[in-house]
Amino acid sequence: MKQFLDNDFLLTSSTAKLLFHDYAKSMPVIDYHCHLSPKEIADDVNFKNLTQAWLYGDHYKWRAMRANGVDERFITGDATDWEKFEQWAATVPYTLRNPLYHWTHLELQRYFNIQSVVNPQSAKKIYEEANAQLSTKAYSIRGLLTMMHVKFICTTDDPIDDLQYHRKIQDDNFSIKVSPAFRPDKAMSVSDTKAFNDYVNQLSNVSNTNITGFQTYLDALKKRHDYFNKVGCRISDHGLEKMYADDFTMGELKNIFSDLQCGKKISIEKQQKFQSAMLLFFAEWDWEKGWVQQYHLGALRNNNKRLLTKLGPDTGWDSIGDCNQAKTLSAFLNKLDEKNMLAKTIIYNLNPADNEVMATMIGNYNDGSVAGKIQWGSAWWFLDQKDGMTKQINALSNMGLLSRFVGMLTDSRSFLSYPRHEYFRRILCNIFGEEIEKGEIPNDEKWVGKIIRDICYNNAKNYFGL
Repeated sequence: MKQFLDNDFLLTSSTAKLLFHDYAKSMPVIDYHCHLSPKEIADDVNFKNLTQAWLYGDHYKWRAMRANGVDERFITGDATDWEKFEQWAATVPYTLRNPLYHWTHLELQRYFNIQSVVNPQSAKKIYEEANAQLSTKAYSIRGLLTMMHVKFICTTDDPIDDLQYHRKIQDDNFSIKVSPAFRPDKAMSVSDTKAFNDYVNQLSNVSNTNITGFQTYLDALKKRHDYFNKVGCRISDHGLEKMYADDFTMGELKNIFSDLQCGKKISIEKQQKFQSAMLLFFAEWDWEKGWVQQYHLGALRNNNKRLLTKLGPDTGWDSIGDCNQAKTLSAFLNKLDEKNMLAKTIIYNLNPADNEVMATMIGNYNDGSVAGKIQWGSAWWFLDQKDGMTKQINALSNMGLLSRFVGMLTDSRSFLSYPRHEYFRRILCNIFGEEIEKGEIPNDEKWVGKIIRDICYNNAKNYFGL
């Protein structure tokens, strides 16, 4: 019987072990999509304790604690940090077979060299031992990132963000490159007229633009796009339930914007026209600047209205959606391709029922200009676990070129989540190793090892021009 989380965790063959330990393990990390705080990186703070590092803002853990019957006071409420950790430690034993169980123990091992299994009996010792390390300079936020061999981080930033912390990080000559991503979701969300107009006012102020109509609105957003580019942004990102690709005219857009400014609630049809237009304008700007654009599709967000009202967004009330994605996604990509304005693109899906849709969709728009120009992104959110990663890797292998895949990202708000890259790499190496030993792939260690290294690091390095 194997020991839990030993050196060969998830590696079930001698070839898989060789591929991981000799080729994948030591590769640096490129994290091209995450939700880390640039302020915390700029300030290079030390977490006061393991609760702050582990539980603040981590809605993955919050959902598990709620499912385990933990009162909200110990999750997002006013309980002490120790009381919150104590409740998490009591929850961990019940997360068996959930990826949280693996991630929790990988993070303890990789960052703190703590081998203990988390439970109520071990909680106090783990907490004190980790806290002692977190208080040292080596465990500042920049220290934690350096510890995991991270080379590049791309955060998620709204067009109205001033990016002052990104500028500070650059001025500090921090060894890890930290760039913003242009995430204009609020700029095209018009279902809530008041919230949209509040956003327009903020945009007007930050862009120093008198927004009087749709054209000046576009001008203000273009100024922010240009500003992001000046500060080093080379990636855009969109979080959408589904893609939009309705036809529109400029006259229609001007009228819709005018109605919004007057406080009128607009129809679903008009909302979709507006969103379709904004997506195209943003994509054309991305192409003009040579950016990579990312589209996260399929999340059904903010389901629990009562607790959303109480706690706000991104607190654990989202799930997998079941939208039809293929036709509108194809129509959107076609609109750009017909203009020869389709930038490098990464598409993520949250519903595993769409795996083969995405794996085949990207092949429609790979035009030979760039290897892997259109990418199907790594298993995302609810799918970034062993089964989800394996299914994504297999579907991409069957219908595309896994060898050109840009690999894993964290999509995390936690600075302790980088062992997820190791998790992905172990799964990847195990798949290749098993098929070599079955005779399904040639036993060519050097070539397969190169493919492994490319997926882990080199493909992303080349794709993003790092």
